[in-house]
Amino acid sequence: MKLSDSQIERFREDGFLILPARFSAAEVEVLRAELPRLFAERRPENFREKESDAVRTAMGLHLRSEAYARATRPPRLVEPARQLLGEALYIQQVKVNAKAAFSGDVWQWHYDFATHHGEDGVPEPLALNLHILLDEVNEFNGPLVFIRGSHRRGPAPATLDTETTSYPLWVVDDATVAELIAEGGLVSAKGPPGTMLIFGDTLVHGSSLNMSPWPRTIFSVILNPVSNALTRDRRPDHQHHRDLTPVAPLADDCLLAPDAVPAGAGS
Repeated sequence: MKLSDSQIERFREDGFLILPARFSAAEVEVLRAELPRLFAERRPENFREKESDAVRTAMGLHLRSEAYARATRPPRLVEPARQLLGEALYIQQVKVNAKAAFSGDVWQWHYDFATHHGEDGVPEPLALNLHILLDEVNEFNGPLVFIRGSHRRGPAPATLDTETTSYPLWVVDDATVAELIAEGGLVSAKGPPGTMLIFGDTLVHGSSLNMSPWPRTIFSVILNPVSNALTRDRRPDHQHHRDLTPVAPLADDCLLAPDAVPAGAGS
């Protein structure tokens, strides 16, 4: 369940980890099976692409689905975050980011703390983004691209972009991105379904268009220390949850155990 010393050292140095085969095909299928129903819902939590009706990101999933409620609590997800941060954590955000085949749009160069601080008043860049790949992610279907070591500079200058895509985002300018890439280089977060990604709040990252015939869906949980909670209620709950109850892991097989936690239990 826990990270090795060498993995922790690599995370501190690079700002991210790519961990293959952390979740089984059966566990991934439990989450994939819920998506058609969740994506079909017409509600504010589902953000859709500008040029199509495809869902770009679907939020608050642990409040809408028993399976996703369980998915926020496997020890394989929670324990590494607690190990890295060393204190009680609350569920800040739960979502699936999707890039539909042939039409999935870009995510501009950004880092998450710019939004967490600028919109939600989170004091420090401590939150961790924990991802599970639900599809095969390759160089053709819009993988996340990390700028290795970009977190070591601290929060870069960022501005709010409300025009480029359907999801407003605090983005990093091209000149800064070029400098960071020259220093650390680029890494594509690729892998088969069940691969887990961990990255920090000031790591600069983005993703390109999906020009392939293959969808790319990624489940994401953001955990943040309770001591570092939001101080501003500018955004709705599904974008930053107000429930600061520390997340507690369930049994390791919780994704395959239907009665592990009731739907809507939150954190």
